[in-house]
Amino acid sequence: MNKVVLKVELLDDKIKKKAMKVVSNISGVESVAMEMKEQKLTLIGDMDAVVIVEKLRKLCYTEILSFGPAKEEKKEKTKEEKKQTQNKNNNDNILKVCDAYHKHYHYSSYVEENPNACVIC
Repeated sequence: MNKVVLKVELLDDKIKKKAMKVVSNISGVESVAMEMKEQKLTLIGDMDAVVIVEKLRKLCYTEILSFGPAKEEKKEKTKEEKKQTQNKNNNDNILKVCDAYHKHYHYSSYVEENPNACVIC
């Protein structure tokens, strides 16, 4: 997964629509985001940045601002870590409750006191 940020000079909405259509039809593009105020186009997916720039330059001026790996994997790890810590905290709470229950209600009886009792050793 790569993330490409492009500076695109879009003059009107008609060119913007054409640019979005061209970019969305490129194989490997998974998500497209456009910021009109800053004139930035952000693409995420497995694609070639040079091919994208070539196709967009037919419509308007295009410049590559940044190209690199997408950072979505870190978000997934933090979500997984949060789930694991929540499960661990829940397990710790359950163990504390069980220990408190057993310590409070635990009693011992001997066979001599009740001959019909069942004893597990």
